[in-house]
Formats: sequence, structure tokens, C-alpha cells
Amino acid sequence: MKIACVQRDERRCWAVVEGAVVEPIAGEPFGGCQRTGEQWSLSEVRLLPPVEPRQIVAIGLNYGEHAREGGKEVPKAPLVFIKTANTVIGPDEAIVLPEMAPAEVDYEAELVVVIGKQAKEVSVAEARDYVLGYTCGNDVSARDCQMRLDRQWARAKCFDTFGPLGPWIETELDPSRCDIRSTLNGQVMQESNTSDMVFSCEELVSYVSHCMTLYPGSVIFTGTPAGVGCTREPAVFLRAGDVITVEIEGIGCLSNRVEGAG
Repeated sequence: MKIACVQRDERRCWAVVEGAVVEPIAGEPFGGCQRTGEQWSLSEVRLLPPVEPRQIVAIGLNYGEHAREGGKEVPKAPLVFIKTANTVIGPDEAIVLPEMAPAEVDYEAELVVVIGKQAKEVSVAEARDYVLGYTCGNDVSARDCQMRLDRQWARAKCFDTFGPLGPWIETELDPSRCDIRSTLNGQVMQESNTSDMVFSCEELVSYVSHCMTLYPGSVIFTGTPAGVGCTREPAVFLRAGDVITVEIEGIGCLSNRVEGAG
């Protein structure tokens, strides 16, 4: 089932998406909801970010080939960092190049786990019970801040608009073997499969829940595959006018245009 957050005229609500039909639901998917019986066309609504996360947890170097392309060792435990709520945008919204660091903004296609109920110190075996579903994400990163200027990740990962999510939450997905790709202006940049993950979604939910309590609506960005812009020769970074698309098998496509500051 695909669960979206949509806006139609002045009304904003959760909805189930089935093909080109959108059916609003009463309540929210984290605590109990039911279909209203209304039906809209997908073309009538604007897709919003499918969740407004209380926490945005992200994982670094979680694809073997991505670690190797950057000359890094595959981690022995998940490499956890945090993004902030101001980064979140939805489908077709603009990624804005920050005025203070516009030159080396990179894309990262990612499968994102959406937590469905409070999770604290859960086991790997029970982790799926705490997952509502999965969506597409783009862990946009200012590489100059990350790699040279700050030499840590907070500023690089947390500029406004640096966390696109969408188009919806897919609740019925096996996340272990999904094709994942990114395209920049129609050219394939990343093409892999989630089977290349070092740590599975279940392992990540369990591990992070032992670090911190996870809450309904919180998300975990699960890492990006090989093919990011900073590892290419020559490097490829986002520029105003670009369109970057993340596509994950079984979920759909998340596209965002790129704009300059101001």
C-alpha cells in the first residue's frame, strides 16, 4: 500500500494512492486511520513530503562499492549521523544551492525507512514490526564543507532543502533486493541494488534503536550506492537548472529541480 501526504486546494491530508486514484484517509497511519470513501485523481493533488520526521537518522558508507570508490574500508558497525528537519522537502520541490557553499553540492540516492511505532532496543528479528514502510530519499551533501572546510558532516548535510523525501511510503516492500538508481538530467549516475548494503534495514533499525529511542514518523536514510559526484573524474556536482531523480524498485521516483541561492 502506498501512503502519501497530499494537498488539494486548501486541504492537506494523508491518503492511499492506488494507480492514478488518491483516497483520503481520516487520522494518520501511525496511530490508526480509515478510508473516507472519497476519491481524487492523482493529477488533482500536490504530493507533499510523505512524513514530517521527528528524527532524521542517516547511515554512511553502507554500500560496499560506495565505500570502495571513496577508498574507505567497509565499516564494522553502522556509521550513524544526523540530518535536521529543515532539510525535508517533497517531490518536485527545489533543492537550493546554499549561498555560502554552492560549488560542490552532491546527490545521494537512498532507501529510507519510516518508523511506524516507538522503538527502543529492539532486536534484529523484531525490527520489521516497528517499520511502517519505505520511501525514496536524497541525502544532498555539500562536499567542500564535509571533506575540507569542516571535516565533519553536520553543516554539509543540513542546509535547507538537503533532504528530499517521497513520493510516498510503500508499506509492502522487501527492502533487501531493490534496484536503486539516480539520474541527473536523464543520465544514470548511480545504479545498484540494496543487496549491496553492508547492514540490512533490520540491522539498522535495531542498531539505531539501541543508540536512541525511535518515534513514529522518524526516518533512517540507509546509505547510498556507488556513483556519487565527488568520486567521479571529473567530479560532477549539482548546478542550477539540473533535475536529479531517485528511483527505487517497488516504490517509485522522487524528482527535484536544482535552484541557485536567492
